[in-house]
Amino acid sequence: MIPISDEETRPNQAPLLTYLLIAANVVVFFLATDADIHAYALRAGDLLAGQDLITAFTSLFLHGGFFHLLFNVWSLWIFGDNVEDDLGWLGYLLLYLAAGVAGNLAFALLASPSEMAIGASGAISGVMGAYLILHPRNRVLTLVPLGFWITTMRINAPIFIGIWFLLQFAGLAGSAQDGIAYSAHVGGFLAGLALAKLLPKKNLAA
Repeated sequence: MIPISDEETRPNQAPLLTYLLIAANVVVFFLATDADIHAYALRAGDLLAGQDLITAFTSLFLHGGFFHLLFNVWSLWIFGDNVEDDLGWLGYLLLYLAAGVAGNLAFALLASPSEMAIGASGAISGVMGAYLILHPRNRVLTLVPLGFWITTMRINAPIFIGIWFLLQFAGLAGSAQDGIAYSAHVGGFLAGLALAKLLPKKNLAA
């Protein structure tokens, strides 16, 4: 399933921080060299040893390929504006970064010490977790493949995000090595759920 857009109560203000986060991820993707990625990626063993802790943040803005970047910023575009409007820019930034770090910590705990992680997936998973808590009545317009046909469906946000989470959990439980940090997705998502409950709300319309 590929999300196209959400049916939402329009934010009261332009989601400037969401735009800035998307821009930052895009700019870093096109400017970062292989040496930058090697220097600023998260290494599981280093994080658990308390070394190069800054990479828990810098790795959130690095991506391994165009589609990796595209899927992340597209998901942030769809779900981020509502969450930013609910929490205000400061709460939203705190959630984004904290969920990203939580995802990186989950990755480090379950990965071998030499494994590396990059990408905003943990942070954006946290945004999706917050969206689930804050906008459970919204629906997500989704591309759904049905055999040789592809159709669109409007799926309730809890169902769409619930299916997505189950797929991440299944990937984490499986043994396939497909280069996806499922543990970071699960950790970031759970952090987003908790933070959406704990952080003060600025607006909450749906």
